Amino acid sequence: MQNKPLILITNDDGIKAKGISELIDTAKEYGDIVVVAPDKGNSGKSHSVTFTEPLYLTHISENNGITKYTCSGTPVDSVKMAIHQVLKRKPDLIVSGINHGSNASISVIYSGTMAAAIEGCMNGIPSVGFSLLDFRSDADFSIARHYAAKIINQVLKNGLPFGTCLNVNIPSIPTNESKGIKICRQTNGVWNEIFEERKHPFGTSYFWLTGSFQNHEPEAKDTDEWALKNNYVAIVPIKIDLTSYDALDIINSWEF
Repeated sequence: MQNKPLILITNDDGIKAKGISELIDTAKEYGDIVVVAPDKGNSGKSHSVTFTEPLYLTHISENNGITKYTCSGTPVDSVKMAIHQVLKRKPDLIVSGINHGSNASISVIYSGTMAAAIEGCMNGIPSVGFSLLDFRSDADFSIARHYAAKIINQVLKNGLPFGTCLNVNIPSIPTNESKGIKICRQTNGVWNEIFEERKHPFGTSYFWLTGSFQNHEPEAKDTDEWALKNNYVAIVPIKIDLTSYDALDIINSWEF
């Protein structure tokens, strides 16, 4: 009998987050599951890896085709540890999430959720990052599970182009209010950041990063932010090749 697909699951909110539990329950219908996830929250860590301290890998449980480990490092550390230390063969799919909060537009650059998917992509493994636009720890993931199942099924059937992974963002609405899936491009936008200065009780200053997202093209209907605001699930194909091909001829014309 043919082996079931092997699915690696990770996240950046940590092994105890509701989102990863929901993703495990969704993905287990499609294959054998190995979870290697950070032992604590690692939001905003992007593609950071641990070089200056040891990494710890802890086996948590194994039952009903689901094996769980925690990693003391980042989401990318977790994927690397899974590939090189845990798994006996390359997984058929890596899914990361379900993140509590959006990773649309420029947030993809900072996202630990998407960094884990990108790391899988760099290793030639079809990879998808899932995010729900709800930061609450007890968020309702019904709509996320509904669409994650569809997307997992299609990626297992069809694969992904080499060097490409998927950034999937899901609006926090009832499933029956969704308009479906929209394939998009990344919105041109920035985070307007503010470092709030506060005073420690002992008199020293410290700073807390806050800010708000500014959409530079709010009316562009082919973007992920527009799709999400209009009740679509937004899928953006992400490439690991960061070369600006439009700039090659321009830079080549310079006189060095």
